[in-house]
Amino acid sequence: MGNVQASGPAPPAPPPPTAAAAAPLPPPAAPEKKEDDNPGPMEDLHKKCKDVFPVMFEGGKFMLNKGLSNHFQVSHTVNFSTIQPPGYRFGATFVGTQQVSPSEAYPVMLGDIDPSGNLNASIIHQLHPSVRAKFVAQIQQSKWQATQLTLDWRGTNHTTSLTLGNVDLVNGSGVAVTHYLQQVTKRLALGTELAYQYGPQVPGGHIAVHSVAGRYTGDNFTASGTLGGTGVHLCYYQKATEHLQFGVELETSLRMQESVASMAYQLEIPKANTVFRGTLDTNWTVGAVMEKKLMPLPFTLALSAMLNHPKNQFRLGCGFIIG
Repeated sequence: MGNVQASGPAPPAPPPPTAAAAAPLPPPAAPEKKEDDNPGPMEDLHKKCKDVFPVMFEGGKFMLNKGLSNHFQVSHTVNFSTIQPPGYRFGATFVGTQQVSPSEAYPVMLGDIDPSGNLNASIIHQLHPSVRAKFVAQIQQSKWQATQLTLDWRGTNHTTSLTLGNVDLVNGSGVAVTHYLQQVTKRLALGTELAYQYGPQVPGGHIAVHSVAGRYTGDNFTASGTLGGTGVHLCYYQKATEHLQFGVELETSLRMQESVASMAYQLEIPKANTVFRGTLDTNWTVGAVMEKKLMPLPFTLALSAMLNHPKNQFRLGCGFIIG
């Protein structure tokens, strides 16, 4: 249950930049917290492992990123696909001047839109040194498809989060999710999650699901997992060498009575400015992505391939990124 998303489907590619793209302003004079003081939000529990897995695509993709200033950046993306309708998307990112650390600045406003008016937008702001708010909205065919509001309160050794998704006061429906993650020791963090959904489409009018979570961080590995009424989610991340990383994931759905295990790797070749990512799961799906920076030009060539043996499906993608 640790992967509950209260806001529906995630926004489509390209993924917008994060607050790390902020201007290199000097950090405040206040002392920084130690790395192990705060465990971070529950949504990042499996982040180490998830980042190893490749993001595969199909068809052709052309992306142009242009920084207009230290705080404002725009992007133009053209996709050619046989699975999804091809088209153009315009994206923009604004990062404010409220510098809270060398890698974080607020407010952050980002989004992308296509010629039909379909919009995905996010606003992230640090309301208080310990409180961060995030609002996500998705508009499809001139209708509000999904909305989500998240508040994170970060203490010295814990994080408490509240997420409200698709709340409709007129029809009496919505989703509420609460998270609590506590840093028990320097290496061990334990947490809990409670998800509550109500509305006329829910059997009985409402349903609540509780789950527990944990993460153990070693010198070069991280093991994390969640256990709840809907299933089990386990992840393991291993940094084998300076340039080689592995990730293993197991997802079991008690409702669907099925389990899927996946393994992924990430290999960096700095001298060749190349990154390889690959994955294999128990459904006999094999995928890989290669990203090659064409130095000294600000160009990146991306190649993607995915093959599902039982279904005899093969997808190939080629992308070119400028900026």
